[in-house]
Amino acid sequence: MSGSSLSCEAFGRNNTPTIVFLHGGGAGCWMWQPVIKYLPDYYCLAPDQPEHGSNRQIAPFSMELSAEKVADLILHKAQGGKAIVVGLSEGAQVAVQLLATNPEQVEKAIISSALLLTIPGLGWLSSPALLAWAYRISIPPFRNVDWWIRLNMKYAAGVPDEFYSYFKKDFQEMTETEWVNLLIANQLFRLPVGLEKAATPTLVIAGQKEYGAMKQSVRDLVAALPHAKGGLINLGKKSSMAKEHNWALTAPELFAKTIRAWIEEKPLPTEIKGL
Repeated sequence: MSGSSLSCEAFGRNNTPTIVFLHGGGAGCWMWQPVIKYLPDYYCLAPDQPEHGSNRQIAPFSMELSAEKVADLILHKAQGGKAIVVGLSEGAQVAVQLLATNPEQVEKAIISSALLLTIPGLGWLSSPALLAWAYRISIPPFRNVDWWIRLNMKYAAGVPDEFYSYFKKDFQEMTETEWVNLLIANQLFRLPVGLEKAATPTLVIAGQKEYGAMKQSVRDLVAALPHAKGGLINLGKKSSMAKEHNWALTAPELFAKTIRAWIEEKPLPTEIKGL
């Protein structure tokens, strides 16, 4: 059902500037709730990505399909058919694809942790057969094992405890096909053709504790976009790679301040360090 439109949650008044939030792989629009509450003066749209949550029937997931659906959402629901686009992780990759194919619909963009390179030692994540095997041993046997779900939520995803019910639901509903499609799309995504034509002011960031390939992806994307600025998020010595990667949930007020500063062309928070 790839022809369907994305359903989404909407917050605020639709006569104010529109922000579209794109969530990471395996999550849902719920992950933006803590950030959106700090932005009451904007019209915020948070869709589930294709093959996720309420849009699970729109499949199979790909960056191209998701960008196409997001462009359609902006055209029909954003003020003036344009929006500020904020993406994290797989949602950030979708935002990159959107800048390559529909830059005229993106007023400004914030791209957080968009992977564009292979992470050393994790090349197997692009093998459908190995991914299917990994799914079979790590998800079906543990669908109702709370301690295992909580362990993955905290250490692999950096999701705070208050979002356990959302995380558990997505964990339990994830199918093998969805798992494989998402990870293949994520691991094989590279700089798309057309970015050189995107005049959109874009903030490209990643966690200071993230993989070197992720931080190099920031540099590569800044070099590819005509009007981009890059930075690294520093949440302090006690932070972790997962917390800095998923900072929309672990530091939502800071994330919202960063969005507001970028939109309003003000200095970024001090936690965002230069490359």
